[in-house]
Amino acid sequence: MPELLLDIQGLETQFKTPDGIVHAVNGVSFGIKEGETLAVVGESGCGKSVTMLSVLRLIPSPPGKVTAGKALYQGKDLLTMSDEEIRHIRGAQIAMVFQDPMTSLNPVMTIGKQLMEPLQLHLGMDNNQATNRAIELLEMVGISEAKQHLKDYPHQFSGGMRQRVMIAMALSCNPQILIADEPTTALDVTIQAQIVELVKRLRNELGMTIIWITHDLGIVAGLAQRVLVMYGGYIIEESEVKELFANPSHPYTLGLIGSLPRIDDNDRSRLFSIEGMPPVLYTKPNACPFAPRCKYVMDRCWKENPTLEKIGPEHKVACFVDVKNGRNR
Repeated sequence: MPELLLDIQGLETQFKTPDGIVHAVNGVSFGIKEGETLAVVGESGCGKSVTMLSVLRLIPSPPGKVTAGKALYQGKDLLTMSDEEIRHIRGAQIAMVFQDPMTSLNPVMTIGKQLMEPLQLHLGMDNNQATNRAIELLEMVGISEAKQHLKDYPHQFSGGMRQRVMIAMALSCNPQILIADEPTTALDVTIQAQIVELVKRLRNELGMTIIWITHDLGIVAGLAQRVLVMYGGYIIEESEVKELFANPSHPYTLGLIGSLPRIDDNDRSRLFSIEGMPPVLYTKPNACPFAPRCKYVMDRCWKENPTLEKIGPEHKVACFVDVKNGRNR
């Protein structure tokens, strides 16, 4: 098995709030190989973004705190690095594209200045070199007349163009890993498709490793090789993409796939919905966090939390029930 480029072990993150401690991430472990595209899927509040922000040490402290775990990048633990060491990793070797480009870009700095800053900081480029590279990056992500746009401000760009700028910025230092946190959520469907195609093209050209965070399983099918499904701060299913769609093995994954609209649905049946609400994690679950919403629930689910167990060569699930046969595993 190839050595993992990024290896997360037992990650736990908590937030102190006036109502109590929120257990946002509860012992998450996974790895990613070089050149792989991994999708992290789940509804809002399941811990997917917090997991990645924890790895890059971008959790605001207070109120947030990583309380346990390791995040090994090329064998070194990102969580124990000094501020100076992690600063050289962020942007230069592991880059992140955030959900809303309007809040990620500085509204009072030109696009050119924001693109040139990491090039000068991490790669030591002079003004001329950074300008040329910034133009090259904008052209790479499909922005025409790039030279003229360097003097523009973020508000002069459309949502799709701003997201392209964020991707250009993330790619500026040729990082090994690109983390994309729901980068298409605020965009219309046509622009979403363009951004996904852009990332796929850049991945193939540059050989990058990608972690794509999303709540949309539809995007995952054509983009990723492997999927993590998260719920209540836990990974509840891990599988290769084709296997996940062919053989979803957690009731929550079944619900996510069932809620996707299908073009071959001649009956025009109603979309499936998962009843109930996500858990409020003021206490760390000691039973299955999905039990209150699960139609396969049994007594054991209320008493203990299932661990992630192997059910196939590249397939793991945290569930006591074999949903295919409706019986205990």
